[in-house]
Amino acid sequence: MTARILLAHGGGGRLTQELVRELFVPAFSNPALAALSDAALPGALPPGRLAFTTDAFVVEPPVFPGGDLGYLSVCGTVNDLAVSGANPLWLSWAVILEEGLEVELLRTFVAGAARAAAEAGVQIVAGDTKVVPRGKADGAFVVTAGVGVVPPGADLGDHRVAPGDAVLASGAIGEHGATVMACRHGLGGEALRSDCAPLGSLATALRDSGVEVHAMHDPTRGGVATTCHEVASRSGTRIVLEQEAVPVRPPVAAVCDLLGLDPLYVACEGRLLAWVRGDQAERALEALRAHPQGAGAACIGRVEARIAGQAPVVLRTPYGSLRVLDLLAGAELPRIC
Repeated sequence: MTARILLAHGGGGRLTQELVRELFVPAFSNPALAALSDAALPGALPPGRLAFTTDAFVVEPPVFPGGDLGYLSVCGTVNDLAVSGANPLWLSWAVILEEGLEVELLRTFVAGAARAAAEAGVQIVAGDTKVVPRGKADGAFVVTAGVGVVPPGADLGDHRVAPGDAVLASGAIGEHGATVMACRHGLGGEALRSDCAPLGSLATALRDSGVEVHAMHDPTRGGVATTCHEVASRSGTRIVLEQEAVPVRPPVAAVCDLLGLDPLYVACEGRLLAWVRGDQAERALEALRAHPQGAGAACIGRVEARIAGQAPVVLRTPYGSLRVLDLLAGAELPRIC
């Protein structure tokens, strides 16, 4: 195999076949993919409702402490399914490569995607490769789609969020965005590491705990504050976050302070936000903390009825005052995921 990606790798000929058979198929090995058909036929769906999602990934730098473009792409897709109440099953994985990309870097992305799929218990059953001329892209982009099934009787959604609900976070926030931004500015250190991880088993543990879970989300682009805005908008409620209760590790806080960022708006890629019935918040926290990925879980706020003219999301400071958490007006963190 050549050391760098050539335009011919996307042409469908000998080099394309070489890439598929020597790199993609061995890494993602499963019967549905091995057939190399025009469409994957992975098998019958289990009982329940179909869940389907799609995503694209353009992170810079493409390799960072705690992950890489490939690992991130699978985690992000799996997590979108998991927080919707679905058990993730199958993914497609398509790459858009720039001419001249080092094949070893592509191997890193493929290995990362395969590792994330194994951790999540999903199969990558379909894919595609496109190559664009040098200077027409930025190394590599990944586009995914994911299929899962919501078990019978499960019903999660922002329409269920109601006044009195508790807002839970599965761990410290802002880890992914702070790590990526630190890498860009040469501020990285051993204390900073992306939280990137598949959340399927954590979401299932909470969903199966007997707690009345109304909604779940993974706070990616725009972070916790933006996710809360989306939930408040769809449910017609007001969300009050408690500043002292929001877990932020000191290295993340330090990077955010240095770069003028607010951790509440910084992306997470391995954290779960859950809206649960208020009187069951402690039981929900016990379920989250019993899982390795939820050891740092905390109750970070409550849902209230919204009165006309009120801001939908606010932060209660240690002094008791309320700070409005508005939607971002611009792109605070581009190319983050």
